[in-house]
Amino acid sequence: MSSKNDVPLTLQFQPLTPDRWSDFEALFGPRGAYGGCWCMWWRSPRREFEQRGGEGNRQAMKAIVDSGEVPGIMAYHQSQPVGWCSVAPREQYGALERSPVLKRLDDTPVWSLVCFFVARGHRGRRVAESLIQGAVEYVCSQGGQVVEAYPTQPREGRLPPVSSFMGIPAMFERAGFVECARPSKSKVVMRYYMDGEHD
Repeated sequence: MSSKNDVPLTLQFQPLTPDRWSDFEALFGPRGAYGGCWCMWWRSPRREFEQRGGEGNRQAMKAIVDSGEVPGIMAYHQSQPVGWCSVAPREQYGALERSPVLKRLDDTPVWSLVCFFVARGHRGRRVAESLIQGAVEYVCSQGGQVVEAYPTQPREGRLPPVSSFMGIPAMFERAGFVECARPSKSKVVMRYYMDGEHD
């Protein structure tokens, strides 16, 4: 017998623009998602991220949104924000560009999908998987050709939420991503090609 949590939600996706900032704040809550992150972890030098703290990270993300840059997409269910996916051209993620583990594989221009956050009451209902599809469609609408993701390979059992914010490989496989590299025991680099062709 299946429960309601086995049934995927019907979602709509929207880019995070200044007029949707209040929805983003409502979704992330007073703790700023994961311990005051406000999805600035991959955008900031580590020392700067730590020094700013939660409120500083919130202000830094708001400045990005107010500038007109779109840092990702929101998922809505019945007009309520229930999920977030950070997806943007890779060069917008400074910490990712400096990562010794997740360094660029080649010169292919890619959009990076680096983070998910799902409202507590909607977890386990495939919101993150739906966000992957929404992110691919958004990147396609912006003219992007390759979406790159960096999921964590679970070692045993389910990952705790703080370790699963980048997703797991199986989610991306189901969405049509292919594995391109395993730079460490826990990290996998996967890509989605809009034209379906790759080496």
